[in-house]
Amino acid sequence: MNQRAKTYRKLHDIPEEWGTAVNVQAMVFGNMGNDCATGVAFTRNPSNGAKDFYGEFLVNAQGEDVVAGIRTPQELTIKARKSHGSDLPSLEEVMPSIFRELETVRHQLENHYRDMQDIEFTIQQGKLYMLQTRTGKRTAHAALQIAVDMANEGLISKSQALMRLKPDLIDQLLHPTLDPKAKKTVIAKGLPASPGAAAGKVVFSADEAVTRSENGDKVILVRIETSPDDIHGLHAAEGVLTTRGGMTSHAAVVARGMGRPCVAGAGEVKVNYSSASFEVTG
Repeated sequence: MNQRAKTYRKLHDIPEEWGTAVNVQAMVFGNMGNDCATGVAFTRNPSNGAKDFYGEFLVNAQGEDVVAGIRTPQELTIKARKSHGSDLPSLEEVMPSIFRELETVRHQLENHYRDMQDIEFTIQQGKLYMLQTRTGKRTAHAALQIAVDMANEGLISKSQALMRLKPDLIDQLLHPTLDPKAKKTVIAKGLPASPGAAAGKVVFSADEAVTRSENGDKVILVRIETSPDDIHGLHAAEGVLTTRGGMTSHAAVVARGMGRPCVAGAGEVKVNYSSASFEVTG
């Protein structure tokens, strides 16, 4: 068992003797031309809980290109594209029939599992393939909003909604945010992948984040993109900043699950080297 697996199990209280699971499935390819694509989507917004189809995709690409943050992806919907000020066309515009099919699957999955789903899909030569679905990680605010909305929609009972609100969510709800009226100097702009605010010293590796955190320093993990091997650094950091990637990249998903603020895809950063600290807000 590698260190990444050991760290994940430790964070989630999974005993080593439980073993591991294996998925076996046929391969499909999203990188066979411009009629192919791959993407990641959430049936609701995992940051604020809004009932919006939330996700990203890349034309002529494989799934790792989206989640690893190697390329900054395109939005699923026209609404999200306009909201983030992107000039790149959405899936709703590029492949409207595929988008409508994906919307149908979105509703089927939510009605079946009765919870917000994190789904991965591939489009191979104009045909949609669903790769997986799982209960999606979300912020504390989103968890509260989704539980209330699903109870009101009749998908779950009020008692089920209450049982989904774990005690550690209260800690996340109390995380600091920046005063919107405070004076600030903007040094970078990116996507608000995970909400909250954090301040600390910049570190550029997960190992350094852990070491300095253990020595009592508050740190911000800054990476081109993160990978599963960085999970220990993400847990040790106060916040995360990546220069590539989008709202469904590895850094974004893990940060939301851990309650860490994260800004993704901040490709141009202007740093004041006379300052010893760095601030990031999602």
